[in-house]
Amino acid sequence: MSEKEPFWKRKTLFEMTPWEWESLCDGCGRCCLRRLIDKDTGDYYVTCVSCRFLDTETCRCTAYERRLTQKVTECLPLGPLTIGEYYWLPNSCAYRRIAAGKDLQWWHPLVSGDPETVHTAGISVRGKTVCETYVPSEALEAYIISEKL
Repeated sequence: MSEKEPFWKRKTLFEMTPWEWESLCDGCGRCCLRRLIDKDTGDYYVTCVSCRFLDTETCRCTAYERRLTQKVTECLPLGPLTIGEYYWLPNSCAYRRIAAGKDLQWWHPLVSGDPETVHTAGISVRGKTVCETYVPSEALEAYIISEKL
């Protein structure tokens, strides 16, 4: 592979620098949506209810550096060693795509050069969520939007 190739095409997830790893996040916010898991079947359901730390305009975490210590039980550390455990990440997720040997989508900011393309392409959750502070846990079923993303 040529050095002119983008880093995500010439490096594995394990070889990436912290900056490269973080830049793979497209800013869609989908991983910040609450999910319900059927304990009998293992099926999961995505709701339109977002974590209280999701900035619904930018689709970025407002507490990213401290999210794992803020008692956000749904927020899990994501890294090359754990990526396979997160089957619930959307198929469009750059981490899943790179781990599966796929390229980034045209709307990914690293490809398009514009952080807005993830929103204009309709991939992000911008304008599509309700903050969890307004939805009681027992009412989450009413907010299911899909079985999987």
